[in-house]
Amino acid sequence: MTEDEARRHWTTPAPGVREPPQIPVAFWGFHDRFKRAYRKYAPLHLGDERLASRVVHGVFLNLLHGWPRLMEEASPAASAWAHLKETVDGVLIAQRRDSAMAETAVFQRVARAVLEGTRDEFAAMESSVGLYPAIARLPGRQFDVMVLHYVLDCSTAKTASIMGITEATVRSHRLHARNRIARELGLTPDPDHFDDD
Repeated sequence: MTEDEARRHWTTPAPGVREPPQIPVAFWGFHDRFKRAYRKYAPLHLGDERLASRVVHGVFLNLLHGWPRLMEEASPAASAWAHLKETVDGVLIAQRRDSAMAETAVFQRVARAVLEGTRDEFAAMESSVGLYPAIARLPGRQFDVMVLHYVLDCSTAKTASIMGITEATVRSHRLHARNRIARELGLTPDPDHFDDD
């Protein structure tokens, strides 16, 4: 889809949604800055590219219609990220199912990246001991940091930008997540391992 086609697609209102008279230029910048990550994040949970695309489109339409209010937020990026997550969760609840994350092939990439350089530990964790459930049980922000950084290949700076938090907070969440997974699986965290861009 070309850029012009994408913009026409965005300007076609969803059924029952009133089209705003003019789309702010700042919205397009915001959209361009976060659309790729949103379009990669949603399918990981929903397990369906088409559904995820519709959900992300709806999220951006909601953000557009609430644009002035969003711009008054202390961290518009954090508010938009929270809206995406709430919308994805709402779809999962409506469909009475859990996130598809543990079943996706991409999830295996998280596991390998989390444990890179530690083949023996990786083999132990990947076994029935429970790496996938351990990652899925991480608190929300730790889980998001791991997915954005390791699955979507976002740098620390990009992860911070998407989530509306500082780079130091991203690094802290990543470290705590790795240590939590290691403890949960009975492994010793590597205190010398520094994982950054």
